[in-house]
Amino acid sequence: MTAASFPQRHRRTVLRAAALALGLGASALAFAQQAPANWPTRPISLVVPFPAGGTTDVLARALADKLSQSLGQPVVVESKPGAGATLGADYVAKAKPDGYTLLMGAVHHTIATSVYKKLPYDFQKDLAPITVVAMVPNVLVINAANTPAKNVAELVALAKAESGKLAYGSNGNGTAQHLIGTQFQSSTGTTLLHVPYKGSGPLTTDLLGGQVAMSFDTITPVLQHIKSGKLRALAVTTARRSSVLPDVPTLEEAGLKGFDIGTWFGVLAPAATPKEIVARLNAEMVKIIHSPDFAQRMQAIGAEPLGGTQEEMARQIREETARFAKLVKEGGVAID
Repeated sequence: MTAASFPQRHRRTVLRAAALALGLGASALAFAQQAPANWPTRPISLVVPFPAGGTTDVLARALADKLSQSLGQPVVVESKPGAGATLGADYVAKAKPDGYTLLMGAVHHTIATSVYKKLPYDFQKDLAPITVVAMVPNVLVINAANTPAKNVAELVALAKAESGKLAYGSNGNGTAQHLIGTQFQSSTGTTLLHVPYKGSGPLTTDLLGGQVAMSFDTITPVLQHIKSGKLRALAVTTARRSSVLPDVPTLEEAGLKGFDIGTWFGVLAPAATPKEIVARLNAEMVKIIHSPDFAQRMQAIGAEPLGGTQEEMARQIREETARFAKLVKEGGVAID
């Protein structure tokens, strides 16, 4: 029997069965097959899985501002923090796939896949990559008033002298900052006290207040405090130095081998979002990311604008999920 002679009702049945097998459901399939030509007709929500004030929030607002202009509808940044950024990801993964709910995701989500024993969503299957927005180096900083170390070697000596007492803050369990901390301890033979926060905002507040001695956060929320002298930058965690902190060495230059972890941020949609909408979003976002104005805004916060194809982001997620699974296993990081 040829495809042309195959009864129409049977073809519909097969399509519906395939959709159910993929976990999409009949309503998601119907929407995916028929993208509205006049989209968008109402405000779009860009979910940030961290509290306001952190790098994810700053990047999301910079992108949302320009995207609102290009799409002709408001793009509203909505904060849904908690559980190492997984609560916000779960919310978007289960949202209606109509292009009106998006996630500002990050490298943390590729780590969480291995750290959390049970996640209510599959980051690679339940979310559709749109584009990577930017990469921001992480930087090892200490409270300049309370922690006397002037370089990484002195910090390691201090950590060994106060084994298990020197506290480092992170954006939450299973985030890049958490993983960098475990790798730092493994590389230096030290034991640090990990204090997880819900995001960079509360972490930076406590770092400045001396409640934690150090952090491996992204440059954005701590840059102004480094410049003011309240925080001391000892090293960046990427393979190259940061353009906004050119005098700060890399951890590799400081004597710790194998460090090259930065934090990338990108936008994703629910998996069944119509391909036409995802393609439109990609085109509009990449145009914004590659614009001189956006590049200037990124430079001011220590971020490197990227922008690329959906396929490139999907490949990056696959590769980094596998890479971090190895680091998570070596570091013995696991959360129920």
